[in-house]
Amino acid sequence: MEQTYMWLENLDVFFIRMMAALALAGIIGFERELKNHSAGFRTHILVGMGSCLMMLLSLYGFENFIEEYDNVRFDPARIPSYVISGIGFLGAGTIIVNGMTIRGLTTAASIWTVAGLGLVVGAGMYGVAIVATALVLLSLIFLNNIEKKYVSHYSKNTYVIVLQADGKVSDILTIFDNEKLLVKKVEIEVTKDQRKKVFVHSDRDQQFDETGLIEKLSAVPKVQRVSSKK
Repeated sequence: MEQTYMWLENLDVFFIRMMAALALAGIIGFERELKNHSAGFRTHILVGMGSCLMMLLSLYGFENFIEEYDNVRFDPARIPSYVISGIGFLGAGTIIVNGMTIRGLTTAASIWTVAGLGLVVGAGMYGVAIVATALVLLSLIFLNNIEKKYVSHYSKNTYVIVLQADGKVSDILTIFDNEKLLVKKVEIEVTKDQRKKVFVHSDRDQQFDETGLIEKLSAVPKVQRVSSKK
């Protein structure tokens, strides 16, 4: 009965912290949702609120036992430590390996960070949580744009080849092999009309006939469009 009263007395604290975890985790999840990543709005909210719930349990769930038994030892960091280590399985599920291309690492990291946000909010450290959320959004949105504009393409050329649904990506890579061009990265996107958009990133410091390369790529069966980005 006493434990019930304890929960009722702190109900406003629990509600505020759970709602704060929902809001902050949801903001980060919404950014992932907009970019169509595997773990989006709902996943981040569930991770953030679940972590907050575990922290509240760790802080307030055993007070009566501690007061009733003098020999009970209290370690509020025990449950949160399992949350931090255990969230890895969920993050691993968002990582996709396709040949030499790995996608989903940033989303996996954001899930792990959201778990930390939930724990911090559960501990009542709102200021730290808000600042951390702002910094995470800054890195996901603005730094991503800076990386795309100034870093990602600084040392490589990017060729965008659009294939019909039954086109073979291997035929495209064969052209690069025949031209003895070093391919750094290959990305494949499937459009709404089921066409394949292939991004081939090659080393910029190579001497070759780009016009001839584009002509050969255009001649590959099922290729609809070829373009290059510097």
